[in-house]
Amino acid sequence: MSSHHTNPRALLNAAARNLIERIQRAGRPPMHVMTAEQARAFYDIGGPMLDLPTPAVDRVEDLIIPARDGHAMPARLYAPKAKASEKFPMLLYLHGGGFTIGSLTTHDVLCRQLSRLGHCAVVSLDYRLAPEHRFPVAVHDSWDALNWLHLHGSSLGLDGQRLAVGGDSAGGTLAAVCALMARDAGLKLALQLLFYPGCGDRQGTPSHHAFADGFLLDKDTVSWFFANYIDEADRSDWRFAPLNAPEHSGLCPAWIGLAECDPLVDEGVLYADALRMAAVPVDLEIYRGVVHGFVTMGRAIPDALKAHADAGHALQHAFES
Repeated sequence: MSSHHTNPRALLNAAARNLIERIQRAGRPPMHVMTAEQARAFYDIGGPMLDLPTPAVDRVEDLIIPARDGHAMPARLYAPKAKASEKFPMLLYLHGGGFTIGSLTTHDVLCRQLSRLGHCAVVSLDYRLAPEHRFPVAVHDSWDALNWLHLHGSSLGLDGQRLAVGGDSAGGTLAAVCALMARDAGLKLALQLLFYPGCGDRQGTPSHHAFADGFLLDKDTVSWFFANYIDEADRSDWRFAPLNAPEHSGLCPAWIGLAECDPLVDEGVLYADALRMAAVPVDLEIYRGVVHGFVTMGRAIPDALKAHADAGHALQHAFES
């Protein structure tokens, strides 16, 4: 488990501390007092203001991917320029936002970065959100999209046989769950790329207490997200808490990037440990002094660029091996 300081705020680096102070001075209402629609609109406008300027990518296309119930899921494809007969491998990317907020807009810069730095195609999925669509709809949408890319990737000029899944926060949870489902279905994945994923069913770890308030993702917001998404009775389901999966052996390799000052850091470490105990190759990076959400805050927190580069390198390596 991560070692928690008697004064957790002392762990923050200068950029993260500065960002938190600016947000506190702005006096914005916390997300958990908003409606889901208000919170989504707020994140769609406010999120990109903290992110990097939009990096250029050669190919950007809007797609529709069908879900099992006929729902048309919007998705966006990012890819480098292909040479003749070159077919890029694909990363299905599942955005964060507590299963309640987040969109193709909020994670546009990150997906562009992963495509550029990973030399691969990235498909960002607009899976259905809670509370309108509760557990397990987001799980089904994510899994349906992964299967669709495997079967139909070649129609996009991409390699449906070389496939990875990734996400941040709630999207990291969904990506870890998809990796478990892929193993069970015999679908071979190159990598699961997890930025600070939620992995446990309760907020009981030391980091949930140490970073409960004043570190961007606070305990009231986490509770609000989960109340929107899942019934109390379902919380031990491994499709919500991948740490609870009965068996972790046979999973694809994992790259896990965590923020040190994050309520979720301990469960990310526990998940890395569970995978290693099951002989799954794991590359774990803990970015010091930063907070939950930092990978989409590159303008405010420069450590995001290092995380993008590390994740890009992991993707390249996974697709080459």
